Amino acid sequence: MSGALYLLPTQLGESDWPSVLPTATRDTACRLRHFIVENAKTARASLKWLGHPVPLRELAIEQLPEALKPQDIERLLAPLLAGEDGGLMSEAGCPGVADPGALLVRRAHELGIPVKPLVGPSSLLLALMASGLDGQRFAFHGYLPQREPERSKRIIELEKESRQKRQTQLFIETPYRNEALFEALLKACQPDTRLCVATELTLPGESIATRRVADWKCRPANADFARRPTVFLLLSER
Repeated sequence: MSGALYLLPTQLGESDWPSVLPTATRDTACRLRHFIVENAKTARASLKWLGHPVPLRELAIEQLPEALKPQDIERLLAPLLAGEDGGLMSEAGCPGVADPGALLVRRAHELGIPVKPLVGPSSLLLALMASGLDGQRFAFHGYLPQREPERSKRIIELEKESRQKRQTQLFIETPYRNEALFEALLKACQPDTRLCVATELTLPGESIATRRVADWKCRPANADFARRPTVFLLLSER
C-alpha cells in the first residue's frame, strides 16, 4: 500500500502555532519524516516552529523545482508509492491553494495515493469570510499587472465581471506594491463598488476593512497596509 500525502498548512507570519493550527494538524506534521515543500528554508523554519521532535538534518525535505516537470513529480512521489507518508507544505498558508503544489496533488490522485488535507490558515478564505462580500460566488485572480495602463484595464474588467456575475474578486500583490495597487483601485473602480483590504491575517497587526470606494477615498493618505501581506477583494453590485 502507498503512503498518504498530507497537505500541511503553516503560519502566515510570526505567531505561536496553537493560535492558528489544531493540535491534530501539528501532531500529524511532527510524526512525518518526508516533506515536499515550496521553499526548503521556510519549511525548516516552520518545522522548528512546530517543535518537530526529529533533528531537521535527519528529515527528508525536498523542494519543488521552480519549473515543475512530470519527471520531478514522479521522483517526489516515489517515497509515498513505496509506503512512506509525506507532507506537502506551502511557503505560507495552505498548500495547493495559490500554490505550485496543486500539480503534485493532482498526480497523487492519478496514482491512487490518498490525499489528506489538514486544517490551518488560508489568507484567501479568511479574507473572504471577514469581508462581508459575496461568499457564494467568488474567484481568485492572483497578481494583477504591475504597470499602467494594463493594471487599470484589468481592474475595470474584474469590476465588470463582478457586476455581471455578482461575484467577489480576490487578488494579491507583492507587499511593497500594495499602495500602488490600492491607488489604482480607487481611480479605476466605480464609487459604489465595495472594496475590502485584509492585512496580516492571524497576526498581531491584523486589519480588515470593507468600504465603498467613495468612502475609501476619504481615508487618511497614509495607508497602514504598506509593505504588509494583504488580500484585496472587490464586489460591484450595480
